[in-house]
Amino acid sequence: MNKFYVAAAIPYVNDVPHIGHALEAIQADVLARYHRQQGDQTFFSYGTDEHGGKISEKATSLGVSPERYADQVVASFVDLTKILDISYDRFVRTTEAQHVQSAQFIWKQLAPYIYKGSYKGLYDQKEEEFLTIEDGQEIKRKDPERFARLQAIEEENYFFKLSAFAEKVKQAIETDTLKIVPSTRRNEILALFERGLTDISISRPKDKISWGIPVPGDDNQVMYVWFEALMNYITTLGYPNGENFKTFWPCDVHVVGKDILRFHAAIWPGMLLALGLPLPSTIFVHGFITVGGRKMSKSEGTGIPPMDIVSVYGSEAMRYYFLRHVPSGEDGDFTWEKFERVYNGELGNELGNLVQRTASMLNKYQQGMIGAMPSAEHDRGPYDEAIANLRFDRALEYVFGLFRGLNQYIDEEKPWVLAKDDTEHLSEVLAYVCSSLLQTAILLEPFLPKTASKINEVFGSGVVKNYDGAFFPRIENHSSPKH
Repeated sequence: MNKFYVAAAIPYVNDVPHIGHALEAIQADVLARYHRQQGDQTFFSYGTDEHGGKISEKATSLGVSPERYADQVVASFVDLTKILDISYDRFVRTTEAQHVQSAQFIWKQLAPYIYKGSYKGLYDQKEEEFLTIEDGQEIKRKDPERFARLQAIEEENYFFKLSAFAEKVKQAIETDTLKIVPSTRRNEILALFERGLTDISISRPKDKISWGIPVPGDDNQVMYVWFEALMNYITTLGYPNGENFKTFWPCDVHVVGKDILRFHAAIWPGMLLALGLPLPSTIFVHGFITVGGRKMSKSEGTGIPPMDIVSVYGSEAMRYYFLRHVPSGEDGDFTWEKFERVYNGELGNELGNLVQRTASMLNKYQQGMIGAMPSAEHDRGPYDEAIANLRFDRALEYVFGLFRGLNQYIDEEKPWVLAKDDTEHLSEVLAYVCSSLLQTAILLEPFLPKTASKINEVFGSGVVKNYDGAFFPRIENHSSPKH
């Protein structure tokens, strides 16, 4: 039996989930469900990143402890996984005892590559990111608003000798031993290596930031939040001696956003090499979601909580839109108008109406009896290739192409005409449609698990099982969102 380990990046709990968090969780979930379906021994890790200055500041502003604030926001991420049917195997929190203890153990293991020194450079408090003067000049050119908030700092910190592993990590990426998908992100990170990787600061003075994991042997320092957060990918497996770690490492696919590529494709591999561990196989990098072409922002009304969509259209419709209409590995846009068109046209008409009309004809012409269904297996090649290439949009497009083909087949065969003078062929046509629907539902399951289950429920027994309402019902007693 093959093993498969997919790890979604753990979101920072400085605020409640938005639709970008939903995208990441859904993409990782598809991979986990697909590999379970293939019979692979699968582990899917998700969780939350809970330390750092932003958490402490937000908690203070609300008059609560960092622990209490983190608990409240973590609950919203757990709720997100429930409403979107995210099938994780382990939800890791960076404040839990196992992670804290494992992180301190990892620090000690990395000790030969850690030294104390003076950090002088820039710091972005909002992103909790150390930056060089050169980074600052690049940010000034591309993002003046971010540059304005950068702070010049000088403090005594611990450093990790990332430079010692730069060449090995670069070679791994160049040879696709560590594969970066899509290729545009691969080129981006290789350009970073060409400029050179310096040693990185991995701690903050406790008198500057107290909310963090203490550095072993130094009560005056806490681990830099990004450094210890990356460790979650092995602490969640019980590193160093846990059975899950022995079974599932190295990670097969990391699912991360493009804004944290440097951490995952440069710093994390360096840490792993220093620990003597194999590198992940693939890092899949998704883009950002804009709302009507604008960056998501609460103050501008473009910060959309996932529940605003799910509470009206249901979780399956949301999964579908973000998997098919946000290009895999690229930026995508969301508008209520486009979502409504997709909901009515592709889900309601191409699939929902197909199931309804098939069930109705079986009830009308054959008292709901399907009869012997012929084999209707389709060529899975394009579908499996799309998933292997992490093109969720193309895989789902292939599946809905099969649904469109069935609609066309029904229109060409005209069962309502066959019912008048060729009931034998009518039975064959409807049985083929049912068989095709059931086979295609297998391909649909990783993407829309509830919908696939409903198709099986309607046709799987050989006798049509009626269902009430639309196949993708709009949630009742809820006003539509503002368009």
